[in-house]
Amino acid sequence: MSPRPPLIETRALGKVYSPGTPAEVVALRGVDLRVEHGEFLAIMGASGSGKSTMMNLIGCLDTPSSGTYLCDGVDVASLDAAGRARLRLEKIGFVFQGFNLLSRQTALENVMMPLVYAGVPVAEREPRAREALAQVGLSDRAGHKPSELSGGQQQRVAIARALINQPPLLLADEPTGALDSRTSEEIMALFERLQAGGRTIIIITHEQPVADHADRIVVMHDGELHEQGWQAPGKGK
Repeated sequence: MSPRPPLIETRALGKVYSPGTPAEVVALRGVDLRVEHGEFLAIMGASGSGKSTMMNLIGCLDTPSSGTYLCDGVDVASLDAAGRARLRLEKIGFVFQGFNLLSRQTALENVMMPLVYAGVPVAEREPRAREALAQVGLSDRAGHKPSELSGGQQQRVAIARALINQPPLLLADEPTGALDSRTSEEIMALFERLQAGGRTIIIITHEQPVADHADRIVVMHDGELHEQGWQAPGKGK
């Protein structure tokens, strides 16, 4: 049996915006990265370092200018727009700083939304959404709208939504940026429990206390990626 490929692998990945023009910006330079199944990785960096570009490429929200990106063994360059959309739907759950919840929808309805795009039969949607809410400890808030929830609860709803299609990877962009320190710790503890359950977690952050929850930290600087090292066991806390 051949060994399982890494969930994420980039080889000499590069990204240039407006190439050949006076406005040219080299956002990524020859990035090599491997993320194994079940790993918890933090990507750190200052504003303009390239970490957001890296997140967009890993999330198949953008395409590289050079190099190779393999997601669970699939060369993303071989996919058309529909193929990349399907890959995002099946392989990646997104969590954002601003929660991105629909204000007029209940927590349950927000969590069910990706199932509509996935073509899941109507009868299966609500049970699956309730199970996802239970995973993040919000079974008793299913009927509440975002305005009726705290920031931490809204982020839990967003994480439940990211989990609903059971993707192997959770990709979180500054997931605690809008939360106080105590709530941030609760959300990071939730990510650790999800990792223990088999999920791969990649968090984009500029906060060291958040990164300290990861098994491994890499740092982006001027479009280049630098290994900071492994932290497990015990991590950086």
